[in-house]
Amino acid sequence: MSHSRIRTLYIGSKMATDALLTAAAFALAYQLRLHVPFPTEPVQVAGFITYLPMLLVQTLSVLIVFYFNKLYHITRASSRVDEVQSIFAAVSIATMMAVAISALTFKNSVFELDYPRAMILYAWLLSIVFVVLGRESHRRMWHRLRMRGLGRDRTLVVGAGETAQAIVHKIQWSPYLGYDLVGVVPFTSSNGSATNSSEGNAAETVPEIVGATVLGTIDELPHIIEQYRIEEVIVALPEGSTRRDIVKVVSMCQRGSVQIRVFPDLFEFVTTGVTIDDLGGIPLLNVRDIQLRGWKLSLKRGLDIIGATVGLIALSPLMMLFALLIRLESPGPVFYAQERMGLDGRPFQMIKFRTMRQDAEQNGPGWTVRNDPRRTKIGSWLRAKNVDELPQLINVLLGDMSLVGPRPERPIYVQQFRQSIPRYMERHREKAGMTGWAQINGLRGDTSISERTKYDLWYVENWSLWLDVKIIARTIVQTIFAPDHHAY
Repeated sequence: MSHSRIRTLYIGSKMATDALLTAAAFALAYQLRLHVPFPTEPVQVAGFITYLPMLLVQTLSVLIVFYFNKLYHITRASSRVDEVQSIFAAVSIATMMAVAISALTFKNSVFELDYPRAMILYAWLLSIVFVVLGRESHRRMWHRLRMRGLGRDRTLVVGAGETAQAIVHKIQWSPYLGYDLVGVVPFTSSNGSATNSSEGNAAETVPEIVGATVLGTIDELPHIIEQYRIEEVIVALPEGSTRRDIVKVVSMCQRGSVQIRVFPDLFEFVTTGVTIDDLGGIPLLNVRDIQLRGWKLSLKRGLDIIGATVGLIALSPLMMLFALLIRLESPGPVFYAQERMGLDGRPFQMIKFRTMRQDAEQNGPGWTVRNDPRRTKIGSWLRAKNVDELPQLINVLLGDMSLVGPRPERPIYVQQFRQSIPRYMERHREKAGMTGWAQINGLRGDTSISERTKYDLWYVENWSLWLDVKIIARTIVQTIFAPDHHAY
């Protein structure tokens, strides 16, 4: 089946799902109004067939508003929290639009009728719930189809270094996204030397990309795209590459209907929320507008206190069970306190469930690796499920940490990272978090510290309460349903 037909089938099936579930929500809203005496007893409610014109208007309004809100664009890994927010807003607008259209169009006609306010409320709420559930079912169905080979795109990664490696790993670990990785093209010239930008600062020795086949050089890119029938190109140039380098690569990829995506560099990450300031009439770009100031700090602290209190109360039986299992399996304390570096570089004692033997660091600190022999059996499971971090709710309640923020590191590692990673210490401008933007995007454990720093800086520069809520929700979903490849 051609990609154009698959695209049509994808969009058509999503629109049909939305239409059917919106109609079902309307029908159920009618039944609720007929049989539920809320807010008042139903009086002289007309037959359902009388409301069919209103049902048609409601359904068409939802489809139209969804279309103009780009809810029928093909996305591979959209955030569920963002989608729920978009559906909530779109259905709300569509419901108001449907009521307005019905009032204006059906007035003084054979279709004129009283649209009960309770029925409007039911239809609005049920439409949101039904469409969210329907889209989740649709998402899972298409994930399975992509994993079986339907709708997969032959993909080429152009770039080098940690950025290209991270993208290759993400494609390999996420087959449901529908990418077939054909290979990579390092950012080098045909003679094998590093490609130099016009400023001479983009040169680098290109390391091997683990798990991917090198198909050729950057000068052979047009030929490679045609020879391997590439359908999507992901450009991941090394940091320091200029815009001229990016334009050159993109221009070489513009063959036929090839889709091109460009991975943003560190500066683009940090300046996503760039603002314009004024200096006596001279415009200045403010690229370091710290979001957490004033009342926002109090708001975030309030969320931390409420979340930590509710979490400790709700999860206390589960935490007691984990503590008992740890105690029964190996001698030693249930909790493990370790010095980490938090806000403004101040050290604090971070609490975790003990997941290793007591003598795990008798030869000094070290990173946890896959199949680490120092782990206990229950500890391996706790780390795999990310629930060994639950005692950090105590740190949050005490004010040492936040529910969301950059993950804290040990002082010995911080001293190393600050020497080699630009702007690393700026992530300490906010409290350390139990989870963070980097973690929900797969960057935890034995992953690139420089890539994690990019995500941490983006979070610091773009904080909002909604962003925290989204990160918490995605963390819960990932902990329950999605295994973490780096959790060991």
